[in-house]
Amino acid sequence: MYAELYEVPQGLLDLRAPELHEFLGGPTLIHLPGRRDAPLFVSVLMHGNEDVGWEAVRHMLRKYQPGGGDVELPRALSLFIGNTSAAAAGVRRLAGQPDYNRVWPGSEEPPTAEHAMMERIVDTMAHMGVFASVDVHNNTGLNPHYACVNVVRTESLHLAAMFSRTVVYFTRPRGVQSMAMTELCPAVTLECGKVGQVHGVQHASEYLDACLHLARHPEHPVPPHDLDLFHTTAIVKIPPEVSFGFGCRNHDLCLLDDLEKLNFREIPAGTCFGRVQDGADIPLDVKNELNHDVASRYFVVERGELLTRSPVMPSMLTRNEQVIRQDCLCYLMERYDLHLEDAAQLG
Repeated sequence: MYAELYEVPQGLLDLRAPELHEFLGGPTLIHLPGRRDAPLFVSVLMHGNEDVGWEAVRHMLRKYQPGGGDVELPRALSLFIGNTSAAAAGVRRLAGQPDYNRVWPGSEEPPTAEHAMMERIVDTMAHMGVFASVDVHNNTGLNPHYACVNVVRTESLHLAAMFSRTVVYFTRPRGVQSMAMTELCPAVTLECGKVGQVHGVQHASEYLDACLHLARHPEHPVPPHDLDLFHTTAIVKIPPEVSFGFGCRNHDLCLLDDLEKLNFREIPAGTCFGRVQDGADIPLDVKNELNHDVASRYFVVERGELLTRSPVMPSMLTRNEQVIRQDCLCYLMERYDLHLEDAAQLG
């Protein structure tokens, strides 16, 4: 199901993400010793076309002994290299594969061999006394670098704030790595901008290095002025039967060409997302945290235009039509800063 190694194979750090599958043969978990025993768990390539995590790790490891450098790792590191076959093809996931970041414990998807693999990895990390968990991703639209958490707790918020003052709290989708690992330790997901951006690799590499140097998790609350906390309230998908495009006229849903510019902007009610066929209903599947249909709460169709019905802040809007089909059109968020006081009380 996956290989488990206790050293970095010679030549591994010379490879780019598309070359890993031929070298490793599939998903691989690598345990590396460090001065502190409790390991930092890092997962990369949960989506095969998002290589920032692998690039950051191979850049960071070169200065440490496991990567050929002179310096001992300050903390043990467990690295999970995920969907190598999709990485070889340069896609999020192959046809017939589940999404590797929807099959961790807590998933609502039908069970697969990948579910069993992730459950075993979580059990392994629990046995090893994992210190913290970081899942590293790119995104496809115009988004800032930000971190995601699945609980509003002091330790996880500190871990997130180390990466960015912009932090998103979400409880759906289920089955993501960070949600499974947060039962064991502070856990975050990093969103590091578009593929190929050098800054994303540098930022993630420096962040992972900083995590390795943490002796303990801070116990004091994160000052509210140090964090912009947002809460994902809904996931917006385009149903399979709805045809769509950007700047078009011949589909059920014709989205605006520059729609992704709305990411992380607080937009008012009446903002146009695109046009629909005459007489059409809302051509979107919008579900809240309870998995209830809330399309009519957030959108309305007027005179052939798809408009927001209430003030919202989108994230993850992208023009990549394959990603939209395999994942979603966007997420909708609200400010959540007042809940930082709750986190301070919970500690």
